[in-house]
Amino acid sequence: MSLDRHGCKLQFDWLAKLINKLISSFVIYNQIGNRGTVTEAAGFNADADVQTLRGAMKGAGTKEAPIIEVLARRTIAQRQRIKEAYKQAVGKDLAEDLSSELSGNFRSVVLGLLMLAPVYDAYELKYAMKGAGTEEACLIDILASRSNAEIKAINEVYKKGKSDVSSALQAGRDESDRVDEAQASLDAKDIYEAGEARWGTDEVKFLTVLCVRNRNHLLRVFEEYQKISGRSIEDSIKREMSGCLEEAFLAIVKCIRNKPAFFAERLYKSMKGLGTTDSVLIRIMVARAEIDMLDIKAQFMKMYGKTLYSFIKGDTSGDYRKILLELCGGE
Repeated sequence: MSLDRHGCKLQFDWLAKLINKLISSFVIYNQIGNRGTVTEAAGFNADADVQTLRGAMKGAGTKEAPIIEVLARRTIAQRQRIKEAYKQAVGKDLAEDLSSELSGNFRSVVLGLLMLAPVYDAYELKYAMKGAGTEEACLIDILASRSNAEIKAINEVYKKGKSDVSSALQAGRDESDRVDEAQASLDAKDIYEAGEARWGTDEVKFLTVLCVRNRNHLLRVFEEYQKISGRSIEDSIKREMSGCLEEAFLAIVKCIRNKPAFFAERLYKSMKGLGTTDSVLIRIMVARAEIDMLDIKAQFMKMYGKTLYSFIKGDTSGDYRKILLELCGGE
């Protein structure tokens, strides 16, 4: 398989090397906390939710509203309890039953919500690398924002599925807060000499620094780089690289600087102009709803002067729109 790097594709051997490195080390701190739009439902009753879902699938046609009301307003942990209760009550798999009842983008969102976070990530990664091509956007979206612990969890899912890329999933970024001033200066100098100061670009040197050092250290490296080169690290990457390689390295830097802003930009680009890149929109809304969607919404408003809610509302339709708006959590 041969790919032209300058046409937003890479030679397969370099792409394999990049993916390998990204999967093993492309992690920028991700903690499930209280910044999500989806929180634990008060008075949660798994058995009652099962009855609601069964009622939604009974008879001719499917009632999507109750499905949205239940699944978009429960946490991942609560959804797992609903799945278990459904299996006990009905003797069948909830995801399989819903998959047969639903279709299109709405079904994709619902099925994503029913998965544990590492299972969903592994599913998306495997799908992105399936077939003749690779969806680099998926690799970047997921691997730019997962912690070492999450990478290890994804690895376990891959192992169970006996994926041929499981050996690549090894968490490796330094996750301390320590900044080594002397090393930061040396790292900045190394990156400069690997790019701006030479003919051609030594991408491996960029990888060595950006995919291994911790966040605080890298922010210091970026400051030193600005002093040495007279331009930002982002500007240098744009000058020295192109296509998907440029996108990957820019994603690393953007996630280090401001992860919610990175996702806000990805969401904006998925919806602006003609058509919608639904795979990106769904992936981010499902994966971030319980983590940092409040911060993503705030960044979206700050960066684009419009609410994420209004963008989704104007760019989608039907039950697909309704469930995304629930995950968005209002204006």
